[in-house]
Amino acid sequence: MGIYDFEVETIKGEEKSLSDYEGKAVLIVNTASKCGFTPQLEGLQALYDKYKEQGLEILGFPSNQFMNQEPGSNDDIQAFCQLNYGVTFPMFSKIDVRGKTAHPLFKYLVKQAPGFITDQVKWNFTKFLIDKDGNVVKRYAPKDEPKDIEKDIEAILNK
Repeated sequence: MGIYDFEVETIKGEEKSLSDYEGKAVLIVNTASKCGFTPQLEGLQALYDKYKEQGLEILGFPSNQFMNQEPGSNDDIQAFCQLNYGVTFPMFSKIDVRGKTAHPLFKYLVKQAPGFITDQVKWNFTKFLIDKDGNVVKRYAPKDEPKDIEKDIEAILNK
């Protein structure tokens, strides 16, 4: 099984196959609207604006598993991200990203790129970089700013 075998639900409730992103660099991020890292949405959008035409996709997956920092509905989340940070990259339905109830995509991601201490997503804004062939290349901690990932994204896009 690989990244392209997963189906996810868009924030509008439509089924989406990750195979739609085949041949692109993909950054998968678990997001939250009421987190200290929420301003990273601005940096993620800047990366998306800069590299979308070169083949970058950023996929946001809201989760309420960390201190209830994403309590709203999918509509609330989408409105918040667009109004406050101008988010245009694809957002998906709120899901669990850790534990027994974690979405299969996130179970796969943490197996492919385990964290320093745990094989779980530790907090909001954990990021996973996927290359154009669907391989999980690297995992980034919540504190890693989007601009700090830029060189790795460029390397994938220039391959």
